[in-house]
Amino acid sequence: MEIIYVFTLKSFLIMLLEFYGTECAHCIHMKPIVERLKTEEGIEIQSFETWHNAENEAKRKEYDKGLCGGVPFFFNTDTGKHICGGTDYETLKKWAKGE
Repeated sequence: MEIIYVFTLKSFLIMLLEFYGTECAHCIHMKPIVERLKTEEGIEIQSFETWHNAENEAKRKEYDKGLCGGVPFFFNTDTGKHICGGTDYETLKKWAKGE
């Protein structure tokens, strides 16, 4: 008996990105909200520190394209939706789920 695994390309391309600064007050406020989302919903969010990492800052600019201009900045590569600045848990959850 042969087992065949089927994966869609889309499942590998959806990324939820968080760009933050270590000392950023709004980013610090968002940290437990992001962790709650990861724990309660099992959602993976890739996090990139931008204030002390030039490569991550370049990546933020690549996705930001004038949408936010700073951190925290959240970007959903599937929907193109973004969140600029701090937000509440429900809004972050809807963003992550593409709602």
